[in-house]
Amino acid sequence: MDHTKTKKIIEDTLKFMGVSFQTVEKVDSADSKHDRFMIRTEESALLIGSKGENLGALNYIVKRIVSKTLPPESEAKFFIDVNEYHEKALESVKAKAKIMSERARSFKSDVELEPMSSYERMLIHSFLEGAPDIKTESRGEGATRRVVIKYVQQTNN
Repeated sequence: MDHTKTKKIIEDTLKFMGVSFQTVEKVDSADSKHDRFMIRTEESALLIGSKGENLGALNYIVKRIVSKTLPPESEAKFFIDVNEYHEKALESVKAKAKIMSERARSFKSDVELEPMSSYERMLIHSFLEGAPDIKTESRGEGATRRVVIKYVQQTNN
């Protein structure tokens, strides 16, 4: 994938939206296999929106535009971040998963989390997948879908 072309499409989209920005740059991401483009801006609240909804929409639109420039069998595999919002959100979700899994262990019971996006649910599932005494599952539909962290009693053989 041509990073220069993707960067230009992001910049053009921001200009079209009337959003001022300092830089758009491709940055390395240790936690992701996909390319990450960082937007540095004073207008981060506008781009991120409530619980990242605007940022999700921006990612979707830019990916659609970039996909039109790729061969039909190719897929645009990148995401846009604004002032490290994704990094901070990732750390917050990991901390929540750790605290709630400890609560499930302490009380030896299921802990139901608040509704969250599919991305956040996927992070919780993957973060806790190696724990031998914890299982996770998603429950609910649509906007009320949530993760349940279940304590699994260990048997001594």
